[in-house]
Amino acid sequence: MTGTKHRHPVPDRARRRAVRALAAQLGVPYSVAARMLAEGRRPVVFAQREQRPFHARVRDTREAVDLPLGRAAHLAGRFPPTVDGVRTVLAMLYATVEHEAPALKPAAEELSWVADLGEEAAADITCGALDQAARLLLDDDTWRLWNRVETALTAGEHNSDPRVRDAARLLGQELRTVSLRGALPAARRTLDRLLTV
Repeated sequence: MTGTKHRHPVPDRARRRAVRALAAQLGVPYSVAARMLAEGRRPVVFAQREQRPFHARVRDTREAVDLPLGRAAHLAGRFPPTVDGVRTVLAMLYATVEHEAPALKPAAEELSWVADLGEEAAADITCGALDQAARLLLDDDTWRLWNRVETALTAGEHNSDPRVRDAARLLGQELRTVSLRGALPAARRTLDRLLTV
């Protein structure tokens, strides 16, 4: 007898080792690396996103705080959807939140200041209440949700702010011409990913 011990198989040992290696390679916490592997996100894309030059990060965070269209486009780029229409659905959700709960939207000065930091995490924290409210809309009955969206967009088309008015008109056209029902689950997954980060 040589005195060697046999290792007992441990479930998921290889997966845990892969998560630890990815976390060390990217310099992120274990939980972030585990989520990336579970979601099938490509580490190269994540690493490239984190190592962008400052001006590129500022451009992205400016988009991330530009409600409703910019934030929707930013999230669709950060968490690439598998179906069409997710960006439009997200924009409609944010437009609805802005209409129904305008107090949740941070002041323009705060959004501008946060955007100039170039940190996605700061933009996410600042827009956190809006993100939560948008996600909660998806828990509503689908028929009721579309009625709320349509009401918000109709009100937005008559808003005195030209940016709100233009966004509402654009989204209103999308609502009337494109079937977005299939994009609701993907929008829900996008917001769930965002809120767990």
